[in-house]
Amino acid sequence: MSTHAQLTPEAEQQLRNQKRNSTISAIIISLLSCALLVAVLFYIALASFSKNQEELVTYSSGAESDEKITKPEMSNEVAKKPSSPTSSMSKVITSSTPSPTAVPVPDVTIDEPSLDFGDGNDFGDGWGSGSGKGSGGGGISFFKQSVKAERIAYVIDYSLSMRGNNKFELMKKELSKSVKALPDNVDYQLIFFAGPAWVAGDKVISGKGGHKNFTINSAGTKYEWSTTSDAHGYRPKVKSKMQQPKWIKSSEGKRKQSLKIIKDTPMVYGTVWEYPLEMALNMEPQPDVIFFMTDGSAGPKSESVARKLGAEAKRDGIIINSVALMEPKAKKAMSDMAKRSGGLFTEVQANGKIIQHDLK
Repeated sequence: MSTHAQLTPEAEQQLRNQKRNSTISAIIISLLSCALLVAVLFYIALASFSKNQEELVTYSSGAESDEKITKPEMSNEVAKKPSSPTSSMSKVITSSTPSPTAVPVPDVTIDEPSLDFGDGNDFGDGWGSGSGKGSGGGGISFFKQSVKAERIAYVIDYSLSMRGNNKFELMKKELSKSVKALPDNVDYQLIFFAGPAWVAGDKVISGKGGHKNFTINSAGTKYEWSTTSDAHGYRPKVKSKMQQPKWIKSSEGKRKQSLKIIKDTPMVYGTVWEYPLEMALNMEPQPDVIFFMTDGSAGPKSESVARKLGAEAKRDGIIINSVALMEPKAKKAMSDMAKRSGGLFTEVQANGKIIQHDLK
């Protein structure tokens, strides 16, 4: 017969409380252990996905200093084609004071345009209005015809008919004013004409037969001119050997020489347009603009000569600006020649009034 101890109700209640407390403690400890394990695993996983960061460097420059900026010089001398863009060096970001924040230095190549400019088909074509070489803008002016160009040829009437109505003095005044105002480094030339044509500064010698023959003496080279008809029939004896004008590079000294020549050159007999204009059109390199001034027509061939020369100028991209000095008979032919080449036509009336005609 076995004997079993009997617990009092109080003891049984205390035992149940201890079991409950033990169970709760075990559950809490299990949960905390699981949470700790999860945290450890999360940290390990997060570390495996982290990336290596590049080391960032900042540069601290010295004190700011004044830099002397040199501006690129620009002239009327232009290159044929623009150079291809050049690449600049990579830039470094600097700070005048140390920065607590690292700033990355970008590895970038920046294309900078070249400072080389093109010629008449690039930079020169942008100047003025229209083609950029003819009318419009300021710059070079003759009888209120304003242009911007790199090469200017003046084809000017020095015939005996310029004596009347103060035309000769008016022409010399306007021509001298235009030449005196030429910018440095612009190419220019003065071609004078009457019956013969010659480069300003050459010596014109009349032949033994009076006005039938002329000889142009240009630095020892002689060019013969003659006529078999009247004042409008002059032509070079050998056209293939017609004088070839050379460009003058504008400078203060060259302009002073030209002004003296304009003043001292005497008038000559005859009036022929065709050959002096051809001398200008055939210059090498060709002119951008021709200022053509006369006080008389070229006879019955005036209109046909104007059409021919206007078409030649248009073909070669040369503008002819014409000035009819107190001669209404030359108005139609001269305006037609200017219009065909894209130029201007100006009429100077007997009272000195200057009228610029709209050729549109």
